[in-house]
Amino acid sequence: MNLEILFLILFGLLILSAFFSGAETSIMSVNRYKLKHKSKQGDKSANNVDFLVRNPEKTLGLILLMNNFVNILASAISTLIAIELFGEAGVALSVIILTVTILIFAEVTPKTFAALYADKIAYPISWVLYPLLKIFNPIVIVINMISQTLLRILGIKKERINQELLTKDEIKLIVKESSHRIPKSHEDMIVNMIDLEKVKVEDAMIPKNEIYAIDMNSDELEIYNKIISCNHTRIPFYNGDINKILGFLHKRKIMLMLIDGSLKNKDNISDNLSPAYFIPEDTSLTSQLIYFKRERKRMGFVVNEYGEVQGLVTLDDILEEIVGDFNDSSQNKDITKIRNNEFQVRGTVQIREINKVLGWKISEGNIKTINGYILEYLENIPIEGEKFTNEGYDFEIMDVSNNFVNNVKIKKK
Repeated sequence: MNLEILFLILFGLLILSAFFSGAETSIMSVNRYKLKHKSKQGDKSANNVDFLVRNPEKTLGLILLMNNFVNILASAISTLIAIELFGEAGVALSVIILTVTILIFAEVTPKTFAALYADKIAYPISWVLYPLLKIFNPIVIVINMISQTLLRILGIKKERINQELLTKDEIKLIVKESSHRIPKSHEDMIVNMIDLEKVKVEDAMIPKNEIYAIDMNSDELEIYNKIISCNHTRIPFYNGDINKILGFLHKRKIMLMLIDGSLKNKDNISDNLSPAYFIPEDTSLTSQLIYFKRERKRMGFVVNEYGEVQGLVTLDDILEEIVGDFNDSSQNKDITKIRNNEFQVRGTVQIREINKVLGWKISEGNIKTINGYILEYLENIPIEGEKFTNEGYDFEIMDVSNNFVNNVKIKKK
């Protein structure tokens, strides 16, 4: 062959080398989630790319086979050209020139370009790689078998990792890293939605001792006065014991009963009660939100495995877990600021609420309220004025009654 033909062949080989280098980077860098969406829609290019991505051993085996073949052939051609032009001394010169040329024009530049425009490049080139993979599949299989045999000899076990699935922590990290594009309020809601599955209804419920409920065994005038003075939309009623829930009375019915004068009659109240809705205490907030929507409910009583009422959870309580407290947290009556990093906290407040409002990191474990946290640590009923330090927080008991810590002063060190 004359020099002109050799130079044309060398130029063509360099183009092929650049093509395969860029192909490798674009296929491995393609957006997996857009790819899966396009593939489900029946896009043929996406189906080809999806096959190449799901079979990285075959894809990389093919690309490396073709790329190495092209580069070695280019080296041979360049050696022939160098000998023709410079004799034996041209061999060393061809190695240097070809190395720099391949590095710049067939490796760095095409791979950088492919990384920047992976999606735009991957789909068109799949029409080339996919048929090539079918043609050279036997050779690729043999190469992979030899490679895997060598790895087993070296004691390296093959583990298939599903790279298409994101963990919840990874999704939260993506959301937080995209904060310059997502408003802070939206970012918080997305993160709260992701965390909703691991939060149980017992973590968001109103404790049993704080439920505003009316005993149907009370006299009619007392029941009437309690109904009139209640500010809630739905009022629970029970029969002697909070565990014997009869149902709840909605404010709409209360207004109608006030108009017709039947609100002072127990029987009329009983007839207008809506049935109670009970929720197992280990139900996640995500599941409960779906149940509320499906059953068209807005309130339910949380019960333990023995059927005993533990608290009350409403649709608003779940929504607050997503969008934040509807009320200003600075006006939280259960958590009162004394001075910087020092607060007075009611014993019924849940630890997770303290951590959420104040940004603290008091460990929860199986304990829900700050009263339970104190009792578990001290392993005794504390007395007023007792102090202790734990996890970097100073605790001072301010008020105790009926073996319950009503108020405690907490200071973060």
